[in-house]
Amino acid sequence: MKQLIKRLFGQTGFTISRKRTTSSQHIGVSDGAYDQDGLWSVHNHDFMTDKLFSKAYRRGCDADSDHRIHWRIHIGIWAAVTASRLEGDFVECGVNRGFLSSAIMEFLDWNSMEKTFYLLDTFAGLASDQSSPEELKKGEAMTAKGYYCDGVDPIQRNFSQWHNVRIVQGTVPQTLDQVDTQKVAYLHLDMNCAKPEAAAIDFFWKRLVPGAVVLMDDYAYRGYEPQKHALDQFASQNGLLIASLPTGQGLLMKPPVGPSR
Repeated sequence: MKQLIKRLFGQTGFTISRKRTTSSQHIGVSDGAYDQDGLWSVHNHDFMTDKLFSKAYRRGCDADSDHRIHWRIHIGIWAAVTASRLEGDFVECGVNRGFLSSAIMEFLDWNSMEKTFYLLDTFAGLASDQSSPEELKKGEAMTAKGYYCDGVDPIQRNFSQWHNVRIVQGTVPQTLDQVDTQKVAYLHLDMNCAKPEAAAIDFFWKRLVPGAVVLMDDYAYRGYEPQKHALDQFASQNGLLIASLPTGQGLLMKPPVGPSR
């Protein structure tokens, strides 16, 4: 019977396999497949064995804990490497304990970069005046589970090994004016609520240099549809299209300046 079922599934293009329980499962590998963070894929993911990536990912874990989000961090590092070749600084709105930004700075050898990394967050979870009741309810549940940091002091210690880091505590959009750079090459949005993310991309859009990368952590993530709708509205108003990624992220690049239509 098992063989018959396998043959029937095989005719549809699907396969049945038993999930391994070895240590490889810890890094999300099951029978050669990537299996983490809501994403299952048989496609190439050998970035997970790259030494520089592995070192950067461990540094992210040191800042926070291992959320088993290798592919999401891979996309973030790709975005940062792309942006590192452009004129302009880096901005992250929604830092929490600093997993992605720590991994990026480790990968890029941040102290060798002539850029400033601006890190904006409440460092105390969601702000009630910027969140919907549904977002606050979800945020309270995440706080109860210990997901959000509670205070900026541990964050400052985490980033103390790097130069040219500006930690800005407070709510967005109120703190956006504290980002005094006029040229931004990399913008990461991860505030888990729609209103401040829409305000941030609107604020920084004119400061983004041509080719700048905007990475949106929850754009395509299940359960965060209000953020997607808010960012799609901004994109539509500006004649843009956000790429929806299977990692749950969204990706947008500032178009080059061209002739007006």
